[in-house]
Amino acid sequence: MFRQEVDTSIFPIRTWRDFEQQFRVHFFLVNAEADAINALEGTSYHQGGWTVDNYLDNFQALVSDAGYTDPRTLVVKFRRGLRLGIQNQITTMPYGRPADTDPDAWYRAARRIDQARLANEAF
Repeated sequence: MFRQEVDTSIFPIRTWRDFEQQFRVHFFLVNAEADAINALEGTSYHQGGWTVDNYLDNFQALVSDAGYTDPRTLVVKFRRGLRLGIQNQITTMPYGRPADTDPDAWYRAARRIDQARLANEAF
C-alpha cells in the first residue's frame, strides 16, 4: 500500500526527513524559543491556582523551549512563579533549605509543601 502511494505521488511524505519537516511545520510553534522566553520574562507562567505539579510541568516545558540551563536562573524563575506562601515556606526552612543553585531540590520542596497543603485541605 505504502509503495503504491509513493509511486503515484498521492502520499507527499517519502522519507523520514520529509515527515519530520511536515510535522514541524504543522505542529511546532514558529518561534517556540522566543515565545517561551517572553513567557518566562512575564507573569503568565506563574502558579496562580495550579497545583505545584501542574505549575512545574508547564515551567519545565517553558525552560526547555527557552533553552535555559543555568541552575541559578532556573531557581530564580521557578521561585518567582511560585505562590508566595510556598516560596516563603521554602526560603524560611530552619534546616534542609534547598540551595539557590539546585532546581531539583526546589522542585521537591515545593511539591512536598503543596502535597501537605492539599492533604490538610482534604481534612
